Amino acid sequence: MERSALESDIQFLPGVGPKRAELLRKELGINTFGDLIRLYPFRYIDRSSIVPIREIRPDMAYIQVKAKVLARELYGNAGVIAADNIYGQNQDVSGNGAPAATGSGPDIRFNLVRRMRVVVEDATGRLELVFFKGIKWMYGKLEPGKEFIFFGKPTVFNGLVNIVHPEVDSAPDRQSTRSGSAQQTDALTMTGVYPSTEKLKNGGITGKAMCKMQEHALNACMPDIEETLPVWFLKQQGMVPLPFALKNIHFPKDQQSLERARYRLKFEELFFLQLSLLKQKYIHSRDEHGIQMPKVGEAFNRCYEALPFPLTGAQKRVITEIRNDMKSGHQMNRLLQGDVGSGKTMVAVLTALIAIGNGYQACIMAPTEVLAQQHFKNISKYLEPTGVRVALLTGSSRTAERREIHAGLEDGSIGIIVGTHALIEDDVLFRNLGLAIVDEQHRFGVEQRAKLWRKSACGMPPHILVMTATPIPRTLAMTLYGDLDVSVIDELPPGRKPVQTIHASENRRPALFKFMREQIALGRQIFVVYPLIFESEKMDYKNLENGYEQIAKAFPFPPYKTAIVHGKQSNEEKKFNMDAFAAGRANILVATSVIEVGVDVPNASVMVIESAERFGLSQLHQLRGRVGRGSEKSYCVLMTGQKLSKESRHRIQLMCSTENGFELAEEDMKMRGPGDLEGTQQSGLPISLNIASLAKDGLILNEARSCAEAILEEDPTLSLDKNRLLMQELKKDKYNIKDYSKIS
Repeated sequence: MERSALESDIQFLPGVGPKRAELLRKELGINTFGDLIRLYPFRYIDRSSIVPIREIRPDMAYIQVKAKVLARELYGNAGVIAADNIYGQNQDVSGNGAPAATGSGPDIRFNLVRRMRVVVEDATGRLELVFFKGIKWMYGKLEPGKEFIFFGKPTVFNGLVNIVHPEVDSAPDRQSTRSGSAQQTDALTMTGVYPSTEKLKNGGITGKAMCKMQEHALNACMPDIEETLPVWFLKQQGMVPLPFALKNIHFPKDQQSLERARYRLKFEELFFLQLSLLKQKYIHSRDEHGIQMPKVGEAFNRCYEALPFPLTGAQKRVITEIRNDMKSGHQMNRLLQGDVGSGKTMVAVLTALIAIGNGYQACIMAPTEVLAQQHFKNISKYLEPTGVRVALLTGSSRTAERREIHAGLEDGSIGIIVGTHALIEDDVLFRNLGLAIVDEQHRFGVEQRAKLWRKSACGMPPHILVMTATPIPRTLAMTLYGDLDVSVIDELPPGRKPVQTIHASENRRPALFKFMREQIALGRQIFVVYPLIFESEKMDYKNLENGYEQIAKAFPFPPYKTAIVHGKQSNEEKKFNMDAFAAGRANILVATSVIEVGVDVPNASVMVIESAERFGLSQLHQLRGRVGRGSEKSYCVLMTGQKLSKESRHRIQLMCSTENGFELAEEDMKMRGPGDLEGTQQSGLPISLNIASLAKDGLILNEARSCAEAILEEDPTLSLDKNRLLMQELKKDKYNIKDYSKIS
């Protein structure tokens, strides 16, 4: 079978070769012609108009002028090496007293030349161009008297507007520059700007070279481009064919063609992503092999009746959704989203008790020891009236303790186990695991989770409840968890008061310390958090240590007591300091963002976040959620430097204006993109998106999902002839998405 041009090695594309091919592989992951044409421009430069020189301003973006070369000058370290102009030599045409010509022609020693200055002119004025590279070639091309089209970004040097390293093209003969206004030209169009790196530019793969490569690749591949969407579907959706879309995304005929191409390619990416996820869900939902749990049981009722406060309407709704899943005979696969302090732990406990009531065990896996200990403490309190045995298993559990826990899990006497990654070790065996709850699941790798699901000893996979306190924008949830059912606790428990958020810069520190002393005098406690982006970053630890010294000096012992917690401490040290703060023996806890999740100190009413501009919105929101857990008025103080970027200022203002975590998460995704939403590296999206953006293309995602749902409703296995193309596309490697429904 003859190989398609789409699969041709990129080194065989005209203008590439082995060296550039290696660069394209390393820098952009491009191996074939097909990879290249799926590298889309991220913006476009309008090259459809000529700007008169007198209208150029330094604040303009890229502009294009058509002008005649008046003069050119070569400069070395000691001054002018050579110069000539349209009038012959020894005449100053620059308008700023430039040196007259000193020589020209073949005698020039270009190895001594450091820069070239060129003066060009149209009917409206003169402009200076500057070159530092490729001077010999450019000098030979830009002969005085010849006319060219110059394209570049205007800048200012010594009060004069110039363009450094413009692109140079020969001017079409039939065009001429008209005085006084921008002139349209059909010879020039919008030009795509592609992702690039310094190494690519240094290797000669400039923007212009990339456009040329795309042109060669498209010409070679066009006969081999096969449609991925059925004709009936394209007609139904009013979409352009794939060859048209690919041609016009790289070389738009006009604005309308570009928009139609862009829509088609974005839709296709999001549609196949949703179709792949939903197909798994449809197949899975028809699988009858799930543990049936029809009862709630005595333990559930006892716990429910002994609750110190009534459940919110949102908690009741979510528990009903979970109950329906667990008694349906299908395996539950549910994502539980709840803002900080919304009562997810309570829902997790009641869900675990449903499993207990039906004769099964439950496990709750948390990403850190701190969070696992916090869960264990809270869950033990809720379980007191039930008689259900609960245990804690972490990396620091002692050998004798582990032996006892392993035995309790195997004989079934331990009903609920709370733990960290220690739960997925091979020697941890269950008698009959029926429910697995994973908290802050983005911190676990897929393989780690899969090990847990395989521990079910009853021949069927356990029910799965994935919980997150990080509000996930709807578009991202639909993509990361498109095959999970989603429950949202969107109501805070009664008695939780809003946290007042205040922005203060360094000059307000004396006022901050005064406020902290007042709060401590009222019997309150205070968190002071420093950013720690990378554990190895010395500067961050220096900030933390300096901050601790500053606090210790301002709040001396006695009467004040300050504890400190950070990632370089042992688990024992961390636990000792955390416990001292939780028990009220310390007034202030100075910490890195390790306290982002899992610290519950109702008496803490003030959260001071240092260098708040270095945190993402979702992380700031998580930290703020550590206060406001008691009945007292609580505060979050965002400390920043005096000089803030526009984006940082916007982030801080948003934090001060809303406590709605979902609103903040949407904004965070718009500002930071979906890849690093929580401020911790997450595994990313199931497939890479080349052109669609979850932050900006929510409407297209909704349309794509609706279309995918409608097709699968009629044809869940895509076996109908009219859907043959869709099935064919889904078989490609890139759609071989990890089956999140089985989390394996």
